[in-house]
Amino acid sequence: MLRAPLIRRAVSTDSASIVALVERAYRGSESFEGWTTEAHLLDGQRTDADEIEALLADPDVQLLSAWLDLELVGSVVVKRGQGTASLSMLAVLPRRQGSGIGSALLDQAEAVARGWAARALSMYVIDLRRELIAYYTRRGYSATGRTEPFPYGNPRFGLPKVEDLRFLVLEKQLV
Repeated sequence: MLRAPLIRRAVSTDSASIVALVERAYRGSESFEGWTTEAHLLDGQRTDADEIEALLADPDVQLLSAWLDLELVGSVVVKRGQGTASLSMLAVLPRRQGSGIGSALLDQAEAVARGWAARALSMYVIDLRRELIAYYTRRGYSATGRTEPFPYGNPRFGLPKVEDLRFLVLEKQLV
């Protein structure tokens, strides 16, 4: 990475930019510029303003944003649980992927979880996303052996292009 991004807690005025960033990172033609695209698996939206605003309003959530100069280049959601925390919606601008922004966001998300005294940080990853699972494995996350069904029929999560999607639960011990 050439230089470290400024990472801060997102605020309501960041909402539209975060929606655009997440959509660009996960869905649509621009997502193919990066390696984290889901566009070959899912159509439809990845998030919307209502979801982002709800996350920002939740006292048990920190939505972190990463900035280079005045450009939003990444974001991640960390949610507090009972002795654990969960991570979701890690997104990096496709043309900035591979520059260390995702790693910096993960480091900060893990620091937030440790600050909550979480023993572990978990996440759901679509089980067909082998390159993404390999990335998280290199970062210390392990498959728990648990899977969760994909919420077919709920367009809020996307419109599947393939059958038999499911989430693999990954976890990293923090203590």
